[in-house]
Amino acid sequence: MNIFYHLPGLFEFYDLYKAFLPLFHEHREYFYDWCEIGSIYGAPSDCIWGGGRVGFGEAEPREVAELMKEYGISARFTFSNSLIRKEHLADKKCNKLCEMFENGNASMDGATSNRGCSGQGKSEIRDEKEIRAVQNGIIIHSDLLLNYIKNKYPNYYFVSSTTKVITDFEQFKAELSREEFRYVGLNKQFDKLNALTNAQKQKVEFLCNECCWFGCPDRKKCYENVSQKSLGENSEDHICVSPTAQRGYRFSDAMKNPGFIGIEDIQNIYAPAGFRHFKIEGRSLGSALILEFLLYYMTKPEHQLKVREEIYLDSTLDLF
Repeated sequence: MNIFYHLPGLFEFYDLYKAFLPLFHEHREYFYDWCEIGSIYGAPSDCIWGGGRVGFGEAEPREVAELMKEYGISARFTFSNSLIRKEHLADKKCNKLCEMFENGNASMDGATSNRGCSGQGKSEIRDEKEIRAVQNGIIIHSDLLLNYIKNKYPNYYFVSSTTKVITDFEQFKAELSREEFRYVGLNKQFDKLNALTNAQKQKVEFLCNECCWFGCPDRKKCYENVSQKSLGENSEDHICVSPTAQRGYRFSDAMKNPGFIGIEDIQNIYAPAGFRHFKIEGRSLGSALILEFLLYYMTKPEHQLKVREEIYLDSTLDLF
C-alpha cells in the first residue's frame, strides 16, 4: 500500500522542489518505492486568506503551477485563516490564484512543458500523456470561505485544517463525516483510531513532525494571531510559551516530541492499520531543513548522501 506525503512550501520552497522533483522522478531507486508525493502545500506572501504560519512564499504562481503540472502533483493552498469576514472574499489576489489553479494539472492555457531535467544534465520534453490529471486542493478553516470557494471554484477538493485544533475525538469523527472534506488533519491520537471505518481512515491526514510544543495550551491563540497578521490587522506578536522556544525548531528535538511520527511508526503501525496520508510541517522553516525532512521520510539511507550532494551542488539553489 502506497503512503502519500504532503510536503510544505509550495511557494516558499519552489527552488528546492525544482531541484528535488527531477531526482525523485528520474532516480526512483534512491527513494522508498512505497512512498509518493500526495501534494505540496503553501501560500504566497501577502495572501490574506492564508493562515497557520506567516507566509513568505515569493515564487511566481504561474511557474509553480507549471512545475506541479509537469510532475503530476496536487497543489494545495493553505487558506486556513480563521478570521475571514465577508468583505475579504473579494480579495483580487486570492481569487486570481483560485482561477489560475482551479483546473489542476489537466490544462494550463494549452502550454506544453519543456523544463530540463537538471538531475540528468539534459533538456527533455515530457510527453503530455505521461502527466496525470491531478486535482488541486485547499486547506481551509473558515466555513464562510469554504462555501464561497465551493460555489465560485467548484473544481477544488478541501482539507479541514489542523488550525481548528480539534482535540475531542467525537468532534474529529464529525469532521470526517462532512462530505465537503476529502481529508481531515490530525495531530497524533492513535488510541481510538483503529475503530474508524476504512473509508474514514482514508480521510485522516497525520501531522508527523509538528513544530509546536506538544499539548501547547496557546495553539489556537497563536493561529488567530497569524490570521490577524495575514489580514493586515494591528496585533501584538504572539509570545510562544514553549520551554524550548528560544532554541527554535530543531528536527532532533521534534523527534523527542510525544506527537512525533517517525518513518518506522508509519511503516510498522500506521500503514498496517490502513492509514495512508502524512503531512510534513515546515513551510516557515529554511529549505536546508526541509531537505532533511525529504531525506529522512522519503530517501533510502544508502542514497541520502547522493541526494544531499545533488541538491547542494545545484548552483542555482540557495539553501538556507
